[in-house]
Amino acid sequence: MQIAIDLPNDFIAFQSTPDIQQEVRNAYALWLYQKEQVTLAKAAELAGVNLYDFMSLCKTNSIPVINITRDELLEELAGFNPS
Repeated sequence: MQIAIDLPNDFIAFQSTPDIQQEVRNAYALWLYQKEQVTLAKAAELAGVNLYDFMSLCKTNSIPVINITRDELLEELAGFNPS
């Protein structure tokens, strides 16, 4: 699907069209991921980047990649039994 957005000329004077398109894809993917509407992998796919680059993008935008409380982590670790 393709979506068209009209932007004032003074907004696009600073970046090329491909750069703007990537910024919009990144922003939308980050927004969906932050709202927990898509997985990390799906958000990376939407942004058109690999998983690690998307994780870096999350870090840059202060969006946690691992969203787990201390108690949840301790519960998980308590169930971990290395053999």
